Amino acid sequence: MAGKFLHTMIRVGNLDRSVKFYTELLGMKELRRRDVPDGKYTLAFLGYGEGNKEGQGEIELTYNYGVEKYELGNAFGHLAVGVPDVKAACEAVRAGGGKVTREAGPVKFGTTVIAFVEDPDGYKIELIERQ
Repeated sequence: MAGKFLHTMIRVGNLDRSVKFYTELLGMKELRRRDVPDGKYTLAFLGYGEGNKEGQGEIELTYNYGVEKYELGNAFGHLAVGVPDVKAACEAVRAGGGKVTREAGPVKFGTTVIAFVEDPDGYKIELIERQ
């Protein structure tokens, strides 16, 4: 079977707060939004490409009306985002009120520069230096 990766969905407790984090601190764009009052949820799709372009990875933020917090569990690891300068990205996240949980530096037993930050709901995001 041939397929294409479309998106990863994560549930968030405050949609506007999460959209602000991903757009203002990580530089993504909100590509589209869909409110479904009958289902009591709103979806916001974010990414670095153009909206509805097949084959680009996106994040689907799902807000279920009235749910402010989720148990993240221990099975999910992290999202990964390539950035040109990991140290500068960490500084931008910190300056914007975000949380840096691992400072910029080489990956253990390697040379690739990485860091980890958390979004407002506690999801971990690995920043990977890509030129």
